[in-house]
Amino acid sequence: MATVRELLRAKGCEIWSIDPEATAYEALQLMADEDIGALVVLDQDEMVGIFSERDYARKVVLKGKFSRETTISELMTPNVISVEPTDNIENCMALMTAKHVRHLPVMENDELVGVVSIGDVVRQIISDHEFTIEQLGKYITAG
Repeated sequence: MATVRELLRAKGCEIWSIDPEATAYEALQLMADEDIGALVVLDQDEMVGIFSERDYARKVVLKGKFSRETTISELMTPNVISVEPTDNIENCMALMTAKHVRHLPVMENDELVGVVSIGDVVRQIISDHEFTIEQLGKYITAG
């Protein structure tokens, strides 16, 4: 099974982030522009939270707040669940399922080195399974 490091090597390590004092509107604009579902919240290069579409839906829309006035610090999820590059993809899937999260920041030696999404993890698991099936097929036909 692939590791987070291998997944990041394949997909890239670009990290989209936002300042905690930015507005929800600014965050949504950035997420729309980059076609992503979450932003890491960085305060002077330190991860202090994560802001997702789910945070917006539940903490702005449903509470009658205004996107152009509400700051990310009011909306973000502060206690971020993260993984390390050496973690395997199946463990990421289990963690995402158990904690009901769709994005996992990747930390190495207390430094943010990437973010993996549920889509990244599912694609990698499918790829790993396809490879296994292909290898089994070769083994069976070679025998």
